[in-house]
Amino acid sequence: MQENVNLDLIAIGDAVADTFIRLSEGEEVWDANHTTEKLCLSFADKVPYEFAETIYAVGNSANAAVSASRLGLKSALISNIGDDQIGKDCLESLHQNVVDTSFIKVNQEMKTNHHYVLWFHDERTILIKHFEYPYEMPNVGNPKWLYLSSLGASSLEFHTKIADYLENHPDIKLCFQPGTYQMKFGTDALKRIYVRSDLFFCNVGEAQRILKTTETDIKKLMQTMREFGPKTVVITDGPKGAYAYDGQNFWFMKPYPDPKPPYERTGAGDAFSSTVTSALILGKSLSEALEWGAVNSMSVVQDIGAQRGLLSEAKIKEWLDKKPGGWQAEKI
Repeated sequence: MQENVNLDLIAIGDAVADTFIRLSEGEEVWDANHTTEKLCLSFADKVPYEFAETIYAVGNSANAAVSASRLGLKSALISNIGDDQIGKDCLESLHQNVVDTSFIKVNQEMKTNHHYVLWFHDERTILIKHFEYPYEMPNVGNPKWLYLSSLGASSLEFHTKIADYLENHPDIKLCFQPGTYQMKFGTDALKRIYVRSDLFFCNVGEAQRILKTTETDIKKLMQTMREFGPKTVVITDGPKGAYAYDGQNFWFMKPYPDPKPPYERTGAGDAFSSTVTSALILGKSLSEALEWGAVNSMSVVQDIGAQRGLLSEAKIKEWLDKKPGGWQAEKI
């Protein structure tokens, strides 16, 4: 990175390689309470699959960095990789997507995170493993935004360093899209992160888990989440759409109509969250940003993985120019 060149968005989070395994056999089964759907495969058998493909440098934060870059922003990623071939392939993928890799640490004698995606119909079940990297917060100057998302189980102390950096750089805005371990850490442990967040994303189930509630009213979930500190809360509800609350107005954003049935849904939430953030950086209003996010989310599910379908600003505008009548962010 050139000296004294401040970036628009720096994403912080674990980078991974995803190997997609397209299953040709399996069964979707609900549990006894009809609350959790399970993917069932024949035990102790040989299960056929159609094909397998590995996609490099993905993960919530890497996806956000690529999304921002596609939209014309100067983006970078703070992450850790191993000194293996997968790590080299991850760096090459980021370079091809014009993401600054200056803050990615290559850890000697360690492996790069590698996940396996069991892809059945248009949904997926992901087998994950995060290695325990030595997390450090580098001096990244004064970017416009930090985008914090999924980190490993050993990253709790790292969040304190991130909070310290933000405290010393009050002009930086923060987007927080918590991953699995960040939700497990709890709101008390990450209080400084929640309080500092300008923008917060999660889905309905994650909101209930974070707030330790069975509340189903999304307006109430957003209001309660905002009490923990985030200025604007966005809660997604899968194919039903997304909701936002900025302390004054509630918004609902229905999905952009799919041009054809979704191919594979990995990264739809990341595309939405990162695009909303990038649109705000580009000066769009919250309602406009929600529309941008819906378009990019629609595009991503038309291809394999979380990044191939990410659009440029020009392409998003093309889709918006031909949006159906009545399709827009609505106050509710």
